[in-house]
Amino acid sequence: MIRVHRYGTRAALVDLPGAAEVLGLDAALAADPPEGVEEVVPAARTVLVRFDPGRTTFERLVEQLSGRPLEPSPSHHGDELVVPVRYDGEDLAEVASATGLTEAEVVERHTGAEYRVAFCGFAPGFGYLTGLDPLLHLPRRSNPRVRVPAGAVAVAGEYAAVYPHPSPGGWHLLGHTPLAVWDTEREPPNLLAPGTTVRFTAT
Repeated sequence: MIRVHRYGTRAALVDLPGAAEVLGLDAALAADPPEGVEEVVPAARTVLVRFDPGRTTFERLVEQLSGRPLEPSPSHHGDELVVPVRYDGEDLAEVASATGLTEAEVVERHTGAEYRVAFCGFAPGFGYLTGLDPLLHLPRRSNPRVRVPAGAVAVAGEYAAVYPHPSPGGWHLLGHTPLAVWDTEREPPNLLAPGTTVRFTAT
């Protein structure tokens, strides 16, 4: 069941049950975009669909969206992205203590999952990855850091992430990767586009 709301005069906001349905709708719209759709922006529980009022209407768009499949689909952004990680993060011991696991078990659970980029936010290239082992679901740090380095591999809530730029942050740092997930000199600049399948591997 989806709900579609007007979002100004040129967009519709689709409410969905969760990240899996967001990924499913995003993939379906990428494979077969309705007439007049200009941009699709997935988020945690919604998909924003911008359209050209000269080519379609909100009512017509609602009809076209209502029949779209919501099942998660294979990534439409190419092969699986493998992210090498050195698990030396400042919060690794704290995460182990909070979850009742050893540090080695935290690493094993983090590398044992298959992730999918559900949406991007916070900063360019900051992908929110679903698929994190439920035992590693932890609230954000009560005292965020003023600066987290680029390449930091972290977890918070139900998500995993790689910081694309140095920035403030309140996620738990498990390690770091030398892989530049955001590079404006590369095409495309973002390796963690929505829909991308990701695996972490310990180095």
